[in-house]
Amino acid sequence: MSDLPGIVVTGASGRMGQMLVKTIVASDKARLVGAIERDGHAWIGQDIGQLCGLGDTGVLVEADPLPSLARAQAVIDFTAPSATLEFAALAAQARAVHVIGTTGMTDAEIAKLEPASHHAVIVRAGNMSLGVNLLTQLTKKVAAALDEDYDIEVVEAHHNQKVDAPSGTALMLGEAAAEGRGVALADVKDSGRDGITGARKRGDIGFTAIRGGDIVGEHDVMFAAHGERIILRHMATDRSVFARGALKAALWGQDKSPGQYDMIDVLGL
Repeated sequence: MSDLPGIVVTGASGRMGQMLVKTIVASDKARLVGAIERDGHAWIGQDIGQLCGLGDTGVLVEADPLPSLARAQAVIDFTAPSATLEFAALAAQARAVHVIGTTGMTDAEIAKLEPASHHAVIVRAGNMSLGVNLLTQLTKKVAAALDEDYDIEVVEAHHNQKVDAPSGTALMLGEAAAEGRGVALADVKDSGRDGITGARKRGDIGFTAIRGGDIVGEHDVMFAAHGERIILRHMATDRSVFARGALKAALWGQDKSPGQYDMIDVLGL
C-alpha cells in the first residue's frame, strides 16, 4: 500500500472535495495522505473519513498544506483561483502533480501557472469527465464542418450554489467551437444578454447559464440554422464522474515531464 501514489485533496469539505476523498479512499491505485481546508474552518483537526461517513482514515484535516504535500505525489484542487495559484507554487516545490479542476480563472491567472509548470506536472481542465471531453472534440469537429449560417449557442445548467458563469465547461466548449471555426473565442463570445440587445451578430458564440436546485451539470452545444438544429448534449448526474477523472489525471501524471496538460492529453483524445 505504501508504494501507491499519495494524494492530497484541497477544499476537502466542499461537494467535490468530499467526493474526491471518497473516490481516493475506495481506490486500490492511490492513497489519501492529506485533506486541506482554509484556516479557521470547523473541520480542522478532525478525521476526514469520519466527516465524510467513511470511518477513521487517519488523515486529519489541516490548514497548512506543507506537511501533506511533503508526503504526496499529487494534489487534486477544486477550490478558488487565488487558492489554486498558491497551491500551484507549493505543488511545484514538492514536485507533485497538480490536478486543477478550479473554474472561473481569468487568462491572467492561468498565465501565472506557467512558472510552476517548469517544475511539476499541471493537469488543468474545465471538466474532468470522459464524456465532456469527447463532447469537446465533437464540438470542434462540427464547428469546423458548418459555416456561420449555423449560430452556435452553449447552454449550461448547474446547482444554485455555483458562483461562476458561464461554467468552466461551457467556456471549454466555446473554445472548442471557436477553434473549429479558426477564430478566437474572445472575439466572438456573446454572454449575459439582457434588455434590447439587437439582432444576434453573425458568427458569434453565445452562452446561456441556468442555475437551480441540485443540478450536477448539463451542457448543450446548439448549432442552429434556418430549418434545422443540431444539438450535442452531455448530462452529469453524479459528481463521481469528475472525481474519477481527476484521480485518473493524478495517476497519469506520475511519469510525465513537467508542463501543462489537459484531459485531452490524459485520455489520449
